[in-house]
Amino acid sequence: MDTPPHTAARGGRTAVIRGLGASLPPEVVSNEEVIARGGLDTTDEWVRSRTGIRRRRRAAPGVSTGELAVAAASAALRSAPGHRPDLLLLATTTPDRRCPATAPEVAHRLGLGPIPAFDLSAVCSGFLYGLITAAALVRAGVAAAPLVVAAEKYSTIIDPSDRDTAALFGDGAGAVLLTAGDPDGPGAVRQVDWGSDGGAADLIAIASGGARAPYPAPAPAPSGPRFTTLAAGVAAARESPPPRVERYFRMHGRQVYAQAVLRMTESARSVLGATGWPGSEVEVFVGHQANQRILDAVADRLALREAARFGNIGEVGNTAGASIPLVLAEIAEAGAARPGARTLLTAFGGGLTWASVTLNWPDTTGHTLIPHPRPPAD
Repeated sequence: MDTPPHTAARGGRTAVIRGLGASLPPEVVSNEEVIARGGLDTTDEWVRSRTGIRRRRRAAPGVSTGELAVAAASAALRSAPGHRPDLLLLATTTPDRRCPATAPEVAHRLGLGPIPAFDLSAVCSGFLYGLITAAALVRAGVAAAPLVVAAEKYSTIIDPSDRDTAALFGDGAGAVLLTAGDPDGPGAVRQVDWGSDGGAADLIAIASGGARAPYPAPAPAPSGPRFTTLAAGVAAARESPPPRVERYFRMHGRQVYAQAVLRMTESARSVLGATGWPGSEVEVFVGHQANQRILDAVADRLALREAARFGNIGEVGNTAGASIPLVLAEIAEAGAARPGARTLLTAFGGGLTWASVTLNWPDTTGHTLIPHPRPPAD
């Protein structure tokens, strides 16, 4: 790697995971349904063989990214009784609005008071970027109990007729609560590594909607204000959306595959070396659930044992930034890892961005971690 990994315990304060939670919408959508809805020129067998995905979750139109975030955060807080967050960080590519950030509203709905809350955008690396940021804030004494949430509603940015992306993504959210604690105890964040390469930003992108390529402005009204209410403006935007090719998520699959395997492998090796763990001694490995072939390639290169490899991509698809905490919550709920187990996390996403973390598996037994929110009543 170009830069060395960083210890998460510098200065005598170590961030420890105290709570885990996740949220999955109840609707299950099969490969066959995705293919039929989009008129895709592919088959269930092809999707499974290339990605490992059989089905995914879809949030209903009445459920926002913020609502998924609230449900996951609530589950994390229930799994850590006695700890109250003093900062909230939301990693997402699908905020409820372009402005303002979604995090303050999530904090408000959780009843957390006027704590600092902000969004972070690192696409599929978002959760680990958030975890690394929160751990640094704990180490510096800036935050005592940061709550890191990753929530995604990719069904709002995926073109259902795009064969390259329509069958990949699902909706969901995950969360962790951190505090300072024992550097050798369960949940302790050990070593971290992160990086980016903006020279390859176009490999994973939504082309329009930002300052570089804003959506076309609507024609002005003959006289007077264009819209008298916010609702009227939203309705007009829905009637005249930007061109399909510009407003949807696009990805160059072959190049992304090569970069994902390279970056995650290098980053993971860096933190394993800094922690002093050979790959064969890792007990829990969770990579970003992008594609089963990517996960297998990374795990094989790191010489990880089959028993250490955990994932859920077959059942929930690629949930982008939320994928790692979703798997963590499932492992915890199933009691599939012992407290203190040697754990390796690694991710890769648009930007390009990547990150890896080593930690001791947390002790969050005996709690319901994965609620299933439903659309609000009309």
